Amino acid sequence: MASQLDTVITRKQACDIFERDHLPHVLRHHYDGSIDMIAAWEDWNNWTDSLCKNEQISDWQYENWSHPPYLED
Repeated sequence: MASQLDTVITRKQACDIFERDHLPHVLRHHYDGSIDMIAAWEDWNNWTDSLCKNEQISDWQYENWSHPPYLED
């Protein structure tokens, strides 16, 4: 995993990228008048897992980031 990295993306960058690139996909497949929060949370969790495995965020970031504010109920 990604424990000591020289450069990582910030949480704000990650939230912005997710909102721009991933949330529209969730909405296309899981929208019935409101956001399917479980699908969006799962996609966020899977995506941040891939960021950690690809060493774009650290283990600490992966373990401590909550869902983006726009996905809070």
